[in-house]
Amino acid sequence: MTSNSRTQHYSDHYINGQWVKAKSEQTLPVFDSSTEELMASVPSGTKAEAESAVLAARAAFASWSALPVESRAAYLDKIVAGIKERADDLSLVIAREVGMPLKLTRMVQVGGPTWHWGNFAKVARQFEWEEKVGNSLVVREAIGVVGCITPWNFPLSQITLKIAPALVAGCTVVLKPSEIAPVNALILAEIIHAAGLPPGVFNLVNGTGPEVGEVLATHPEVDMVSFTGSTRAGKRVSALASESVKRVALELGGKSASVILDDANFEAAVKGTIAACMLNSGQTCSAHTRMLVPASRYEEVKKIAQTVIAKYTVGPSLDENTRIGPLVSSAQRDRVLAFIKTGITEGAEVIAGGASTPVFDTGYYVQPTILGIKASDTLAQDEIFGPVLVVICYEGEDQAVAIANDSIYGLGGAVWAGSDERAIALARRIKTGQIDINGGAFNAKAPFGGYKQSGNGRENGTYGFEEFLEFKSLQLKA
Repeated sequence: MTSNSRTQHYSDHYINGQWVKAKSEQTLPVFDSSTEELMASVPSGTKAEAESAVLAARAAFASWSALPVESRAAYLDKIVAGIKERADDLSLVIAREVGMPLKLTRMVQVGGPTWHWGNFAKVARQFEWEEKVGNSLVVREAIGVVGCITPWNFPLSQITLKIAPALVAGCTVVLKPSEIAPVNALILAEIIHAAGLPPGVFNLVNGTGPEVGEVLATHPEVDMVSFTGSTRAGKRVSALASESVKRVALELGGKSASVILDDANFEAAVKGTIAACMLNSGQTCSAHTRMLVPASRYEEVKKIAQTVIAKYTVGPSLDENTRIGPLVSSAQRDRVLAFIKTGITEGAEVIAGGASTPVFDTGYYVQPTILGIKASDTLAQDEIFGPVLVVICYEGEDQAVAIANDSIYGLGGAVWAGSDERAIALARRIKTGQIDINGGAFNAKAPFGGYKQSGNGRENGTYGFEEFLEFKSLQLKA
């Protein structure tokens, strides 16, 4: 790998325990989202390189899966130590790639994955790998070679939630990180290499979905593909994987509703909903992007929302005063601005933001925006993936539930009420994978995943670990 003082130019993939010079001279540019400057380039992998990585993973599987659990968990401990040593490097890179403010990046984008690596080692050490059921001995075994295709919005987190449980479960892995935010993955590969994993256990090939990702979805030596990204791309992966009947885990889009009931603490509820929408500039699959409020309280909600959103200082990700940074790319910025324009064209009331002009001369910025809309509008249905919150009025709890469930997605959400009991009762009626009750904190040990077109499978803790295991029943003589 080579670099200069401003732009890093990477030329290798990581295959079979070593850095391998890319076969193609074609590269993929990586831009600083705050300045639009070229910050790095990575090689655009080929089908042949992806196949080579898969075969290396297959060759390594038998010996890796046969290691004692403690040995595999010990490797994860080494990776945790390595991430902690490179935490500043990872934080800076992700802040520049993605646009999240640096202080939040350290806590969320790097601190979270560090914890997960350690927790998956703990889960594996405590896991009951076999049990007696009648005259059967039921054992759990690693599923095999896993192809992991990860997104750009929480790049290190999504990589971690796939490869950490897969590795400690006894699987071998081929990773294709997002071509928009790949540099953090290369740093992680350096950390994994330094930890001394046997050759072929972990492999990384940069590249595009059609060239590299589709190899992982179709290759007969890949036993499982784990994908996080758009619902459109997830459908493609699922269709390709079905040809060889692979296991498929999908974590896809969302249009999560935050339902505020009439007896809720409205100051806390509106503030909490905006925070859950605007994290990472709204580039979060589980963002609470629909705020459902009693029609009689709409004007009150508007005033609270305007006060809260005014405190969201927009700026470069490396500015310590920034609360909300740029979007990841020009394409994403333009997509979000087009959605805002559509909303206004359909008659949305602009409560805050709504500007179609750039906040700065350079960088992929969008002003945080809040729009009052109808439940039938485009922005009530489509995932925007930007700093845009829509407010929808309802009349009565039944209509609130109907609006919340009126979506092809079902990933996250929230219910705010005067009591937890009332909020829980309503939450049980909403078809979604995770619901915050009166501002309940995110629990990294609880299962994360969605209903409907938000995907299948679960991540986090024991639930995410079990995704990479198969059952085997040994029928014993009495």
